Amino acid sequence: MFLELINFLAQFDIGFSVLNYLTVRAILAMLSALFISLMLGRVFINRLQQYQIGQVIRTDGPESHLIKAGTPTMGGILILFAFMVSVLIWGDWSNTYLWIVIVTSIIFGAIGFTDDYLKIKHKSSNGLSSSIKFLTQSLGAVVISTWILLISQDSIQTQLFVPFFKDVALPLGVVGFLILSYFVIVGSSNAVNLTDGLDGLAIMPVILISGALAIFAYLSGHYNFSSYLYIPFMPGTGELFVVCAALTGAGLGFLWFNTYPAEIFMGDVGSLSLGAILAVIAILIRQEILLFIMGGVFVAETLSVIIQVSYYKRYKKRIFLMAPIHHHFEKQGMSEPKIIVRFWMVTLILVLVSLASIKIR
Repeated sequence: MFLELINFLAQFDIGFSVLNYLTVRAILAMLSALFISLMLGRVFINRLQQYQIGQVIRTDGPESHLIKAGTPTMGGILILFAFMVSVLIWGDWSNTYLWIVIVTSIIFGAIGFTDDYLKIKHKSSNGLSSSIKFLTQSLGAVVISTWILLISQDSIQTQLFVPFFKDVALPLGVVGFLILSYFVIVGSSNAVNLTDGLDGLAIMPVILISGALAIFAYLSGHYNFSSYLYIPFMPGTGELFVVCAALTGAGLGFLWFNTYPAEIFMGDVGSLSLGAILAVIAILIRQEILLFIMGGVFVAETLSVIIQVSYYKRYKKRIFLMAPIHHHFEKQGMSEPKIIVRFWMVTLILVLVSLASIKIR
């Protein structure tokens, strides 16, 4: 809608046409989302405190976390609001990929919101039952995966591309694509959720990864760049550059308040939706493997839980002092800020390695 207004104004002054450029819209989308987050952040936190919407802390967690009890939560609402408003202002409404991402954020945001609401209502760290949460996530993943498949125009959009190699792509077929997309969406959503246990630990990797995906989206949507760099050309995915930029801006604005010591937590409404958004963008630009690499911290957090639970069920012993693994380091006596910054550094390194794949082919 905003693009139509720009085109109308460009008839009277050609200067308005610059706002049509993808790069300009991406920059404005990021700045808009950042501005919205910063401007509404303090008001949002005060309102959450007024209604006593605070974090419920696990009794079996690190003792240092007990002082965090009552810290405003459900900050993911702020992230999603800034993100979607910015996307709707600067995005191209005729682009189907844009709406896929928005619907994804709504579906998984609703699941997370319900989970957070139940935790606050019952004053317990237990919200939705694991079976209900998994079922609703699965349904959402199936709907989104099927939607993506239905708009696929050729076989290249259902192939699994292997990074660092020039022409290595595995044909998945319909069933293979749906299975892969399902696991990527559900896995990424839960991985970010598990990582969101320390102040700013999850949001910075989300920011870094969304920034990298923005670059891949821009290149994939440009025929000349994609051909030169041997990246799959996906018409229309360039619009995801604007989407990723908006997500980066919203995340940065939230980090202003979420950095240690956090004034607000994102809650499941944020972590579940952000993980799903990253997954869907990666699927749309056919970079699932790179998402796995860039999200190495998320993968490690998830594997630590799986290993801990499986080993305990079999041997009644624990490998880690506590899972997810960031709690293990806390139990060892490492300070929270040190764990957070080191995990950020690991993510930055993995993102840079992934970006290097653009030329190493």
